[in-house]
Amino acid sequence: MIEPKDTTPAEKDGKYEFEINYSGREVDCRVVKDHETLRVTIYGNLNAELKINNNGSLIQTGGAQLPDSSIDFIKKKVLGLQGKSA
Repeated sequence: MIEPKDTTPAEKDGKYEFEINYSGREVDCRVVKDHETLRVTIYGNLNAELKINNNGSLIQTGGAQLPDSSIDFIKKKVLGLQGKSA
């Protein structure tokens, strides 16, 4: 089990680790922020890529399809923003 890390809103690139509720379970989530891209790995084997739009919304651009609720949670943890993804 991963202990919560400091996930203050990310102005800079970096790596983030936290737990996320996925398929009814709390699982590890790792996010690498590289400029306007978030590379997400859930449970060590589920990968997705998200793009950060100019308005702060996220759109999935690749990988395994993530539910909107997971995208919103990742957005809040990494970017410190709330609201629906685009």
